[in-house]
Amino acid sequence: MKKIVHKHPLAIRWFHWINFPILFIMIWSGLLIYWAYHPYKIQVGDAVLIKFFPDSFFQFLKLRRRLAEGMSWHFVFMWLFTINGILYVLYTFISGEWRFLLPNRHSFREAWQVTLHDLGLRKTAPPQVKYNGAQRIAYTAILLMGIGSLLTGLAIYKPTQFSWLTTLTGGYETARLLHFALTIGYVLFFLIHIFQVVRTGWNNFQAMVTGFEVEKDNAGLLPPNPTN
Repeated sequence: MKKIVHKHPLAIRWFHWINFPILFIMIWSGLLIYWAYHPYKIQVGDAVLIKFFPDSFFQFLKLRRRLAEGMSWHFVFMWLFTINGILYVLYTFISGEWRFLLPNRHSFREAWQVTLHDLGLRKTAPPQVKYNGAQRIAYTAILLMGIGSLLTGLAIYKPTQFSWLTTLTGGYETARLLHFALTIGYVLFFLIHIFQVVRTGWNNFQAMVTGFEVEKDNAGLLPPNPTN
């Protein structure tokens, strides 16, 4: 037999799917802004290991010379990103969903066990109520990253009006670097997130669309009682 297991409330699904295109547009418009001055790279001595990003990258995606356009899109969707994030945080605390999302004292141990399982070094995954330890840590981290993006974004958007915030984030150059690093973090989170969704299959993806999963009811698979 199969049974329906309710997993994600409607509000959580809405916040999730609204945030996805908003964040995509924020990253795309951020690249349009970053093109005008893109100095960041990973370098050892005189050897450049990774440059974010070579001119060919901007040319291929047709991102060059669109600074004003990028700033317009970025600053509009910044407020949508902020409003969606605030409403999400308020909802999780009012509804009590935060209990499933925030890490607890077992989360880091569970996260290590989940990592070993995903790498094929552990046969079974640790039991979980709604989100495992790795998910709790990741979802809390992405929330903190969102707050960091907002603060550093305001610091470089209005460095004079928010001079105290710019100073608090280490100055304009440091705030810009942190803002860029957080963006790279979003991209990495997104890639890992998609990989995990594909790995766990359609049932998991369906739950974020419909709010429920269809699971096998093991109670209906029990062998008959031999005494009957």
